[in-house]
Amino acid sequence: MAASSPIRPVRKAVFPVAGLGTRFLPASKSVPKEMLTVVDMPVIQYAVSEAKEAGIEHFVFVTGRNKAVIEDHFDIQPELRDTLAARNKQDMLDVLDRYQPEAGTTSFTRQQAPKGLGHAVWCARDIVGDEPFALLLPDMVMQAPKGCLSTMMDVYNKTGGNIIAVQECDPEEVSSYGIVAKGADVEGGFEITDMVEKPKKEDAPSNLYINGRYILQPDIFRLLENQETGAGGEIQITDAMLRLAGEQPFFGTVFEGNTFDCGSKEGFIAANVSFALERDDTGPIIREMLKNLL
Repeated sequence: MAASSPIRPVRKAVFPVAGLGTRFLPASKSVPKEMLTVVDMPVIQYAVSEAKEAGIEHFVFVTGRNKAVIEDHFDIQPELRDTLAARNKQDMLDVLDRYQPEAGTTSFTRQQAPKGLGHAVWCARDIVGDEPFALLLPDMVMQAPKGCLSTMMDVYNKTGGNIIAVQECDPEEVSSYGIVAKGADVEGGFEITDMVEKPKKEDAPSNLYINGRYILQPDIFRLLENQETGAGGEIQITDAMLRLAGEQPFFGTVFEGNTFDCGSKEGFIAANVSFALERDDTGPIIREMLKNLL
């Protein structure tokens, strides 16, 4: 089912970064988990770079206490640039330029209380305004030749509506994820006919799990405004999406790359190894080190 009205462009992306990161204590006591590095780049930078590749123009961060370093990361440090320039470190200046957002393209707002992902998204409502937006969960770090959000944009530009990226998981593990029900194929994706949060294996409509990338219409804010608390006593984005699905179409697209849950120690370590192996400067050394360790 394709869109029947003009498809509005997706210009803004929301990044919820207010979480406490308790699974990474004691490191996350002073360093936000989003600023822990996968090889030499903070976790949050992977999500922002993915969004930029997909054509996003404005980056909205929903932060909390002790997260000011994230804002600093996306700012210019004149002293650092002057020092690098004085030492003729043009290669390092080029790296800084590559990841530096243009002035006026980042916004920061506070969630203030840990009320869930749905509440974090709702906190961005005034910045996003009445237009569709992308939602990227920074903990989920993607690795593929083409970014996950870029693939979603390809589908969105044909179908409109709401898009959710999914991946296949082991059927034995469906109870750990949000699972979608797959409908008819359409325009490089498929219709989503249902969403179930952490179903039992026998109740799961598929083994396609939601991997932390969304394109949503602004109507979601209206629903989040009065969304009741769900699992864990928090306001869940999935609950609001289910309500929105009664009004608007939802489509899914299967991401074919690797996804690492960097909110867990195991996923974070796996991401570091995988990205290090992929690089020319670190790959051969890490490969040899792993052989020796194993």
